[in-house]
Amino acid sequence: MRDDYAYATHEVLNQPPPLVDFNVYGADRTLQRIVATFDAGWAEEKFTRAGGKAGSAQVQEWARQANRNTPELRTHDRFGNRIDQIEFHPAWHELMSAAIADEPHSLAWTEKRRGAHVARSALAYLWNQGETGIMCPILMTYASLPVIDSDPDISREWRGRLLSARYDKRQMRAADKTGATCGMAMTEKQGGSDLRQTQTTATSNGDGTWSIVGHKWFFSVPHSDVFLTLARTEKGVSCFVCPGWLEDGSRNRLAVQRLKDKCGNKSNASSEVEFRGAIGKLVGEEGRGIAAILEMGHLTRIDCAISSAALMRQALNQAAHHCQHRRAFQRALIDQPIMQNVLADLAVETDAAAWLCMRVAAALDRAETDPQERLINRIAAPIAKYWICKRSPQVVVEALECHGGNGFIEDHVMARLYREAPLNGVWEGSGNVICLDVLRSMQREPDCAPALLGELGAARGGDERYDTALDKLKDDFTDLARQEGQARRFVERLALLLSASLLIRHADHATADAFVAARLGGEWSGHFGDLPSGVDTGALARGAIPLAN
Repeated sequence: MRDDYAYATHEVLNQPPPLVDFNVYGADRTLQRIVATFDAGWAEEKFTRAGGKAGSAQVQEWARQANRNTPELRTHDRFGNRIDQIEFHPAWHELMSAAIADEPHSLAWTEKRRGAHVARSALAYLWNQGETGIMCPILMTYASLPVIDSDPDISREWRGRLLSARYDKRQMRAADKTGATCGMAMTEKQGGSDLRQTQTTATSNGDGTWSIVGHKWFFSVPHSDVFLTLARTEKGVSCFVCPGWLEDGSRNRLAVQRLKDKCGNKSNASSEVEFRGAIGKLVGEEGRGIAAILEMGHLTRIDCAISSAALMRQALNQAAHHCQHRRAFQRALIDQPIMQNVLADLAVETDAAAWLCMRVAAALDRAETDPQERLINRIAAPIAKYWICKRSPQVVVEALECHGGNGFIEDHVMARLYREAPLNGVWEGSGNVICLDVLRSMQREPDCAPALLGELGAARGGDERYDTALDKLKDDFTDLARQEGQARRFVERLALLLSASLLIRHADHATADAFVAARLGGEWSGHFGDLPSGVDTGALARGAIPLAN
């Protein structure tokens, strides 16, 4: 018998091994430093367990399968009955089960100790590096709890199910399941981010329930066990909690029209839906639905920043690993000075993003007992959301370029990251909406600006270049009413200074110095590989190699 391999024309050389079976947490010295700084070191064992899963070959294979074999809508069963169920590849359910067991959806609400929100955020940060698609239902479940808990009766019905660490894939009434997830259906065709334009209506049934009729342009996680939605009553836009399935086992009165064919986030199901008298319960005050849902929106915005920062970390890990093994012109890529500058710059950006989003989580932890921290959380959350979500696609693109053509094929994880990266910039408000939120929060809560300046002032004296930039910023606070046209520039400067202040106070000197030198010390291009001479780019680049840490 002929041996075709005997006729091979070449052997494969100069290709890196896959980056799998490493502990994502153990390789991340920055995250280790962050959780210690922000009082979450008590969850070390949880981080190590989650990090081991997220970096495993098994989870990466499940992620590949779940993104290749996308969800499918089954509107009817074989008998012609309307069922509106979503079919997933088994890999999706494996990922959901593994992640929910680590409690990225619940830890902040079940642990009554300092640093609980940081600990949960760290778990979300780690699992986003395993597969981002599953984090949509997980993070919405986390963010829904304040709304669910605002009504004692609704809380008694749903809290225990939503906090369960036992994932149950069955699409059926929640009373028979071991755990539940929560979705949200807010956006309509005519409104987008302007929820005041809600046209869906709700009519009281006289028994404590309401019948909801209308159409939602984006229904995230249509297979969720319970979801929050907005509908208009006689008193205005109101918030409702709706089960996915009714107590008699039937689908709630909704029809999934189609699943969105998204450019990324392929493993997760998003949909358009018609409510055909869907049954729900009012939560919060009638006519005050937008206010009721804002707390959930605030938490999901924080998680948009966390998710984007995690994508940056995964992209950096992939790029540094590739450049460590790939050789060109008789040297490893990571030893080439120009590549060192690129990798070092990516590492500095990624570290800054991690510190910024986790500082917001730390402020959330302290908000109930410290008025200043409440204000920091209020103002820093949209700043972090805007900036990190804007920088994440740029980091991913640059990391992809480090791989050359290898990074631009669907077999490589970089292709998935590339398609995923833009999502968080449009979810929970696009860039313009978020920047306007920063301005309006300062106008509506006059103490926000002083609180933010106080936070920035804590790093004064740590670097002269930072002090100079901070002095220039103060002029922008004098007349916020005139800032709308320059809102993006203003928020960018706030984000850079917040990041710099955190790095100066808490990170290693080399990272802080490089960040300040490139972004505050002169004319910054915004591109990568732009670190000035004097920065030890070789050390920063090699420090980014995940298996070397």
